[in-house]
Amino acid sequence: MGGDFAPKATIFGALLALQELDSGHTVQLVGQTSVIESELQSALSGELASASSVRARIEIVEAPDVIEMNEKPTAGLRKKPNSSMIVGLKLQVDDKSDAFVSAGNTGAQMASSAMLLKLQPGLTRPAIATVFPTARNPVIVLDSGANVDCSSKELLQFAWIGSVYAECIFGRPNPSIGLLSIGEEPEKGNAVVKEAHVLFQKAGFNFHGNIEGRDLPAGASDRGAFDVVICDGFVGNVVLKFYEAVAPLMMRVLSEHPEINADHVKSALKGFDSTNSGGAPLLGCRGVSIICHGNSPPRAIKNAVKVAVRAVETGMNDQIGIKLEAVEPFINGAESA
Repeated sequence: MGGDFAPKATIFGALLALQELDSGHTVQLVGQTSVIESELQSALSGELASASSVRARIEIVEAPDVIEMNEKPTAGLRKKPNSSMIVGLKLQVDDKSDAFVSAGNTGAQMASSAMLLKLQPGLTRPAIATVFPTARNPVIVLDSGANVDCSSKELLQFAWIGSVYAECIFGRPNPSIGLLSIGEEPEKGNAVVKEAHVLFQKAGFNFHGNIEGRDLPAGASDRGAFDVVICDGFVGNVVLKFYEAVAPLMMRVLSEHPEINADHVKSALKGFDSTNSGGAPLLGCRGVSIICHGNSPPRAIKNAVKVAVRAVETGMNDQIGIKLEAVEPFINGAESA
């Protein structure tokens, strides 16, 4: 029920996903039953008539309340225990589902996921991991909006879970971890980033060193390519939204200059379309919670569902838990080290 284009975009996205997933997968649509049934009927008798064959793989779960996009997360959780977000996450807690996908209130999803799914041992906060296209391979940036203020210890935690995510989902052994700063030198950055740099050097993962904002589109610094970029959620979200605006701007400029033969440029820019990845996992929870943009169209929802499927099938959370258990003594002693 959450998102700028809900419930239509969510329902259309679910139908599109089921058409591409094998018959062993099902989708639960959580929300106001009468609204969902009406939208489903409209979709299957109109634009998505071709998806009628997957209707049997959809279950509707009643949840009368909706946490609005502008509600304060804690207020929504406290006042609306029967919201689609709470009910949807509880399905996973009760082993009635494997993953949760939403384009609703991000703060509420983060808070309710941490509260209901719980965090992996040793973690103090979860982080949103977003895939950024680059001139090389895509890179994973976290945190991209869950935590606006972070300690150096929390940035270290993000580095470990980002490393496991790169291995599990992208198949990158020994991924290179970069720390976003205002210069490549260790002494550059604010106090937290400088402290994090010291911790990263001792951590035991493949630390690339500091990277700068200009390195992100290239997917590499002058020291080579990197796979994961670590920053706090304030910086990460600013970079993400700037990044998302670049491709539309360039497309508009090109369209206003027809004298430029720019077909190959436009084709390349399609890779910067945020609907390709669909949603970003909230890493660190003992479950799968995929956060989508509030303005997600059906295609983004479809791809977010597929991200959730990959997270479940690769056992991503179990692997994060195993890795964190192994490094927990170092993480917990990081601040005193």
